[in-house]
Amino acid sequence: MGHPDFRVRNRIFATLGYPDQRWGMVKLTPDQQAKLLGVAPEAFRPAADAWGRSGSTVVLLSAVDTAALRPILKWAWENVAAKNPRRIKASRA
Repeated sequence: MGHPDFRVRNRIFATLGYPDQRWGMVKLTPDQQAKLLGVAPEAFRPAADAWGRSGSTVVLLSAVDTAALRPILKWAWENVAAKNPRRIKASRA
């Protein structure tokens, strides 16, 4: 996609440079997203369209320090890591 991403089990939980170089994105739940928007609306906003409605949240990197971002990244990692990986069934010929 042209920007760095962070993965667990080959699934993205965070990216840098989306929607542009000033921003990053974390995959949160809608409840987690609502909490962040309530406390720091200048730093966080929903990602565009259905992604944002499902919890994906963009972060204005200059508005958040590393210490504040660390638990948010942990939330995103846990959200993605907790989902069961798809089981691919081998087809029999």
